[in-house]
Amino acid sequence: MSPRRDVSQLRGSLVPLVTPFRPDGSFDEKTFCDLIEWQIDSGSHGITVTGTTGEPSSLSLEEREHVIETAARAIRGRVPLIAGTGTNNLDETLRLTRFAERVGADAALVIVPYYNRPSQEGLYRYFRQLADSVELPIIIYNIPGRTAVNMAPETMARLRRDCPNIIGVKEANKDFEHVSKVLHRCGRDFLVYSGIELLCYPMLAIGGAGHVSATANIFPREVADLYNHVAAGRWREAIELHYYLLPMNEALFLETNPGPLKWALGQLGRINPTLRPPLCEPSPENQARIRRVLQDYGLLRPAAAGQ
Repeated sequence: MSPRRDVSQLRGSLVPLVTPFRPDGSFDEKTFCDLIEWQIDSGSHGITVTGTTGEPSSLSLEEREHVIETAARAIRGRVPLIAGTGTNNLDETLRLTRFAERVGADAALVIVPYYNRPSQEGLYRYFRQLADSVELPIIIYNIPGRTAVNMAPETMARLRRDCPNIIGVKEANKDFEHVSKVLHRCGRDFLVYSGIELLCYPMLAIGGAGHVSATANIFPREVADLYNHVAAGRWREAIELHYYLLPMNEALFLETNPGPLKWALGQLGRINPTLRPPLCEPSPENQARIRRVLQDYGLLRPAAAGQ
């Protein structure tokens, strides 16, 4: 197990990797490790596993542990590993977070509990108890569209003050007033990542630390370079890349993530596009739209698309 890195290094493109399955639905470990090598070779700054894009709700706890451990072995400390360990059950979240800590993850990405719809005080107590029980750095995952609850900036600031190992938040939140308040009230050393692909550049422009973008599964170098340009003050290049990525960002969210993404990766020959129920492949109409976008980027030739 490699020594855990300083949290200040957890910046840039922290790609949320898909979890590839074989046609029978079992975890495809070899393909997963191949994807990790490709991401590292392509310049991704870190790897996030068992986040939303990795279908954690369709995995058992044992499978999630296996995916996290497989990633730790494959990465071997070359880039940061962020493990998605959140559930809506504190005991299960503790189990997964402690496991990630043991196998050498650099941080845990912990979703705001879903379905329960806790109050802000309930959110505070949940994350406070988790943070007090582990030493691993924790990144809150605030995604109100999936959890039905939005953690308030004041709650984050309270957790930041009381829990030194709560180091940041992945904000899948289109409300930039909310995000600006988080950055202001939690301090500039609180790491705020964009969890919305179309807002990666705007988030960086107001002080974000990076992004966790599903699009990096297809364009790892370009999504990493978006951060690199901003970090180097190359704003014009960053804006151009922002608009270059826009059609792909839109195409991959025509339906629920990671359905379109896995289908696209299947078209590109990188994975078997199997999803676990209740997720399924995109509709024929959306498959055609995604295929056209892949062709427009030169990733797929029309002849290879069966047209």
